[in-house]
Amino acid sequence: MQTELNRYRLRVEAQLKKQFETVKKTNPAIPEILLEALAYATLNSGKRMRPALIYAVGEALKTPIEQLDSAACAIELIHSYSLVHDDLPAMDDDDLRRGLPTCHIQYDEATAILVGDAQQTLAFELLSEDPIVSDKHKLMLIQCLSQAAGVSGMIGGQMMDIQSEGQSIELAQLKTLHQMKTGALIKAALLMGAVQSPNYHSIKTPLSQLGEFIGLAFQVHDDILDIESDSQTLGKPQGSDLLADKSTYPKLMGLAEAKHYRDALISQAKAQLKNLQLESPFLVQLIEYIAKRNH
Repeated sequence: MQTELNRYRLRVEAQLKKQFETVKKTNPAIPEILLEALAYATLNSGKRMRPALIYAVGEALKTPIEQLDSAACAIELIHSYSLVHDDLPAMDDDDLRRGLPTCHIQYDEATAILVGDAQQTLAFELLSEDPIVSDKHKLMLIQCLSQAAGVSGMIGGQMMDIQSEGQSIELAQLKTLHQMKTGALIKAALLMGAVQSPNYHSIKTPLSQLGEFIGLAFQVHDDILDIESDSQTLGKPQGSDLLADKSTYPKLMGLAEAKHYRDALISQAKAQLKNLQLESPFLVQLIEYIAKRNH
């Protein structure tokens, strides 16, 4: 699994570097500090799981990998932008991300805000200008990503997360929060990988359900790691959710029950993947990896 994940990681990082170089050549007037901070915040040591999902689903459905590059870059840019903005003092106020100083610590708050804005807009620029993806599929990709990243997805979930700090919320509310904040982008990765397949409309619903299982399992395990891991391994401050008095699965369910729930979600994800009949050993291994990762 690590070999395949590394292949996808190296590919999307190479494509992102290529895009940054193109941006710089196209407009030499762009301030160098902005380009430097943009690369710093995007090309750090992320797992690149969302691009990997796009590549894996696309390849399982026989879509040429070159036609998946812009979608993979776009979703990683959106994910990275969300982290840059989440780390800001007005949000989670974190000093460490992926083992390095957060963007606003390495540079400053204004630069970090502009970097996040740049990542978000560049994502949609890449999708709209891809020369080897049809206009029909470009529009579908843009719609999918914008919905997942917007008020009905990641941003709406982030607002709910902020409002829930210091509050006692129901488990159903927490599930909705994380389906929006984390799950929407993971679900979008699966759908974006499938968009260019002739079978897209027939598998869209079960693929969405698979994304919900994976997204929730990923978030539940994140909550568990916030308790059981350490800052050096996590690459960010351990116990930050507890310190911020956030609602988490271990907090609402207890640690043992949260682990049981995570394992049940992983079993559901594997069953759903089997029903989809996608020939991708990597996806099976990635689902199993969710509960084994230590960061």
